[in-house]
Amino acid sequence: MATTVAPVEVTLGRRQLYMLPTRYGLLFALVATVLLLASINYGNGLGYALTFLLVAIAVVSMLHTHRNLHRLRVAPGACVPVFAGETAQFELVLTNNADTPRFGVVIEQNGAEVARADIAARATAAVMLGQRVTRRGWQTLPAFRLATHFPLGLLYSWSRPVHIDHRCLVYPAPAAPLPFRTTPTETLRPEQGQRLGGDDFIGVREYQPGDSPRHIDWKAFARTGMLTTKQFGGGYQALVWLDWDALPEFDTEARLSVLARWVLEGEAAGAHYGLRLPGIVIAPDHGEAHEHVCLKALALFELRP
Repeated sequence: MATTVAPVEVTLGRRQLYMLPTRYGLLFALVATVLLLASINYGNGLGYALTFLLVAIAVVSMLHTHRNLHRLRVAPGACVPVFAGETAQFELVLTNNADTPRFGVVIEQNGAEVARADIAARATAAVMLGQRVTRRGWQTLPAFRLATHFPLGLLYSWSRPVHIDHRCLVYPAPAAPLPFRTTPTETLRPEQGQRLGGDDFIGVREYQPGDSPRHIDWKAFARTGMLTTKQFGGGYQALVWLDWDALPEFDTEARLSVLARWVLEGEAAGAHYGLRLPGIVIAPDHGEAHEHVCLKALALFELRP
């Protein structure tokens, strides 16, 4: 069975739009009907004029309500990666290619209004749709629809559910702080142009037999009951491997959460860190781009594309 691929952008046509009167529109129609019957009964010319004026207003309102959505183009914008458990902000770009502005364009999900925009003539407007995400990986924007009550609120026009190809990358939720688990390959390497030696604090790691008692973080031990060792390296830069195999007691999702925490802490400490996953090795580096590469690898680990 073929898989339906969502389009990159959608332009609303006549066959995608529907319209019905609102409760105010029904009341308006009732008033016009009563005026018409009264005018016929009493042969009142002014009553006829007022009735026909109200009907003309309703017909013109219908035209403007339909035009407010017709030929409106909807395309995906940016979506900044977030961690599982946070709210992803999907940007939608609404493009108005008409010579008249569009007012009161509403975006609805599950029958509720989630965003509203006014779009000038020959212009675009960006709106944000917030979606709480609970799982790592690529998350797709759920279907939504566009609607409007413009101009008088007598009529309600809405579109079919709109599906577009808009995805957001969701990183694993970081675990609670846990000291780095070092391996024999981890070391400190000197920074270029700096004097070796010094007592600058660069972070903590899990305690290993033989570590000097002077370097044990006793305050952290009193709080958590876990032995950790302070690392010092003035003139050096930490080089750390974040290794999947260093966490054998955790299941897959828990390992990914711990590694995500270590990536954040390694970046915050200014360390050069690399990542080892089954079948994936990311060389040590640092910086925002490297952080994203590591977190993306964790987010998509063992997930189907």
